[in-house]
Amino acid sequence: MSAAITTASNADESFTEAFGGWQHRSILIVDDEPGMRSFLKRTLASRCSRVETAESVEDAAVLLGQQHFDLIILDNSLPGKSGVDWLHEIRARGLYNDVVLITAFADLDIAIRALRAGAADFLLKPFRVNQILSAIGRCFDRAHLRRENFVLRRELDQHADLAGADGLIGQSAALQPIHDAIERLASVPSTVLITGESGTGKEVAARAMHFLSNRSRNHFVPINCGAVPPDIIESELFGHVKGAFSGAASSREGLFFYAQGGTLFLDEVGELPMAMQVKLLRALEEKKIRPVGADREIPVDVRVIAATNRNVELEVAEGRFREDLYYRLNVVQLQMPPLRDRLEDIPALAASFVRQLAQQLGVPPRPLDDKVLASMAAYSWPGNVRELRNLVERWLILGNLPDAVFGNRMAINVADRAADGEVSLEAIEKQHILKILAESGGNKTEASRRLGVSRKTLERKCAEWGV
Repeated sequence: MSAAITTASNADESFTEAFGGWQHRSILIVDDEPGMRSFLKRTLASRCSRVETAESVEDAAVLLGQQHFDLIILDNSLPGKSGVDWLHEIRARGLYNDVVLITAFADLDIAIRALRAGAADFLLKPFRVNQILSAIGRCFDRAHLRRENFVLRRELDQHADLAGADGLIGQSAALQPIHDAIERLASVPSTVLITGESGTGKEVAARAMHFLSNRSRNHFVPINCGAVPPDIIESELFGHVKGAFSGAASSREGLFFYAQGGTLFLDEVGELPMAMQVKLLRALEEKKIRPVGADREIPVDVRVIAATNRNVELEVAEGRFREDLYYRLNVVQLQMPPLRDRLEDIPALAASFVRQLAQQLGVPPRPLDDKVLASMAAYSWPGNVRELRNLVERWLILGNLPDAVFGNRMAINVADRAADGEVSLEAIEKQHILKILAESGGNKTEASRRLGVSRKTLERKCAEWGV
């Protein structure tokens, strides 16, 4: 081992405790001195999931092209090319790995150049064990906070409709297969395509899969593909290097970078332009991405879950969605049921939204009475769970349900659907009975009198519908 290396007693125990979570991290050591490589590898191998070494930037470049590293420990004095010069090069190529630069020369100019090139830390040889561990810990902490802040900012900006829900709420027969599938799919890395009408909780299902998986230690990064302009969607997903296009004044990481080790949720994936579909397919197949303007690909470890409210098979048949990408995404398909098929879940959903929204709005939570729930059960919910949430918010703000407005919306909905021939006579009968039940305030004796049927018949109907 080089004489430039000194050690500190008890460093192992103190720094293992101080910086938890290293067991999932990977580090690349680039140094031409065998003693330094051996020392650093022995120091870090028991703490990290993977530690690789390279004696030149050429060898390091090969390793970086094969797999992702969370951190690079880079010696500045290397044969043929300095560490700082190589750091400039990899940054220009779109590689954003954190770098700790080490050098035996106390040169202020080198330190300034290293930091300007994007080095996260700078250490002067000789250094102690606790110094290098501290530098690595700071890098890991900053990287985690940077990703966490980015994800939180996106979620605040997007203000997801079902934010705050811990999962899918309800135990209806229509939802039970979804609960079972999510639990099974959480344990495998396969891509999943979630389909269903708008507002049925596709993102909630994707989040549940992520948080039940071993990727939950890293981030769940959502993007609505239909909300991003087609000319910047590639940069949004893959990132870009400085000067890649007009206005690219600096390099920028993409969403794949922030989802590293976690899950990327592609909502409304059917809205992706055809050119972007080709690049996404390649990223899924090769597990590598190429930032816009970069001349090399970067390995990534990201699970992709996609969702759409479109009929994807029809989109493929009509040439608007690539068949090969469809089959790559559709390893497993999860079809989310509409709310009208799980009316018995409405009380639990509405109560959950009351708790969430009352806190957000700063108003006292109000219990949902039978009349309100009966009115909700009498509606067909074309906007699904999202519409229910919005109605609960309106109810909390106004203090009551505007029965006339709600009734008209229901009646118009039933009439339109019947005119289109999309609803059976049985469905219209159900809507009518539930409407009368709502108007009777949930009183089945009164409702059966108005309907001209026995209470026993009404109770049997309600039992069939889970009301």
